[in-house]
Amino acid sequence: MLYHLLFPLADRIAIFNVLRYPSFRIIAAGIFALLLGMLLGPWFIRELKSRQYGASNVREDTPEQHKRKSGTPTMGGGLILFSLSVSTLLFADLTNRYVWMVLIVTLGFGVIGFLDDYLKLSKRNSKGLPGKLKMAGQTGIFALAIVIFGVDWEQARLLFDTTLSFPFVATRLFNPDIGWLYLPFAWVVIVGTSNAVNLTDGLDGLAIGPTIVSAITFLVLAYVAGTVIAGFNLADYLYIPFIEGASELSVFCAATVGAGIAFLWYNTYPASVFMGDIGALALGGALGTLAVLTKNEFASVILHGVFLVETLSVMIQVAVFKRTGKRVFKMAPIHHHFELKGWAEPKIIVRFWIASIMLALVTLISLKLR
Repeated sequence: MLYHLLFPLADRIAIFNVLRYPSFRIIAAGIFALLLGMLLGPWFIRELKSRQYGASNVREDTPEQHKRKSGTPTMGGGLILFSLSVSTLLFADLTNRYVWMVLIVTLGFGVIGFLDDYLKLSKRNSKGLPGKLKMAGQTGIFALAIVIFGVDWEQARLLFDTTLSFPFVATRLFNPDIGWLYLPFAWVVIVGTSNAVNLTDGLDGLAIGPTIVSAITFLVLAYVAGTVIAGFNLADYLYIPFIEGASELSVFCAATVGAGIAFLWYNTYPASVFMGDIGALALGGALGTLAVLTKNEFASVILHGVFLVETLSVMIQVAVFKRTGKRVFKMAPIHHHFELKGWAEPKIIVRFWIASIMLALVTLISLKLR
């Protein structure tokens, strides 16, 4: 919004010319979201406490020691969504369809998460929205976002890249186009990432830490995929797909980082507020959408290794228990397994953060090693 309001005045007020550069708007979006989240945080938490007084926000399927967290308000993800949305709308180029697609998925999945959290609080149980309805809602939001790219498949394909790229493999060597099959593939990436982040959100700061790391990584990936400097195409140099306009996604990523850091200030152990499904589903959907739009679907498997392991631990636990009646882990997701083994909660959180950072570095290294 500021970009559209102030940049046209650059010929009269020279300082507004800085809005021309995505690099400036990336930094500005991150700082603004951080400050907005930090300033609104205390008031937001007080409001949540007041409205959720007497409700238990601790999941039933968690270790016994989590009961001491009863009374901590949830739905703090709303603070993240507000901060990143306002910042993105202020500093991003709003004529860019990629920006609108990631915002629609993020806020749409946030609405589903809000309904899930609201039902848990109002019904005084941890069941929330039935899984089938949650999946149907996510699918509907995904379909709505696709419509942003065209009213039919042929028009959408002109804007929606249906090719696949792989980490450590140059696009000139292998860049298959899977056509309409890309649509269900993209659905799996986006919805799968959303639910994976939601599963990870079980300890104070556990989900938001890797989310911040992933957002920083996608900031870099989006910038190099869509930036041409003095006629020099970074994507061609790195043998990755060039995506015109993808650099604007870096503004959204920066806003996510700023909002995430502000939330972490209040969510770090011991948490003053929980993220809730409103934040976890939304941020997971955002990360999945960024993977699709920047053509890093398979690279995100590396980048989101922490989320993937959490999801696999649940799948393995359920499958083995149904087949044999025995448990592979003491409790799933796997972070609860380490809790029951006697690991202190901060130790689990920090070690998962470290793993996330290492995986992000491997993902970034793949840009050069092709």
